Amino acid sequence: MSTCRIGCAACCIAISISSPLPGMPDGKPSGVRCVNLSPANACLIHGTSVYPAICRSFQSSPEMCGETNEHAFAWIANAERLTKP
Repeated sequence: MSTCRIGCAACCIAISISSPLPGMPDGKPSGVRCVNLSPANACLIHGTSVYPAICRSFQSSPEMCGETNEHAFAWIANAERLTKP
């Protein structure tokens, strides 16, 4: 697993989530910022009882995260395009 870069939040913005999230009952489309992110891109519900199972189960990787936020956003956006129904 990769160590997350503080303030990246690519996984909370670029990824589509079809299951309900606190404050987003219909999930979120790719490219839409999760409502649970602070202005500094920190998850406001991480580690709480309402932190979604989908978020807990997410596994980052060095391939996905790369060395920059731009790399992570591009990698995730490409994965979203390749897996879109």
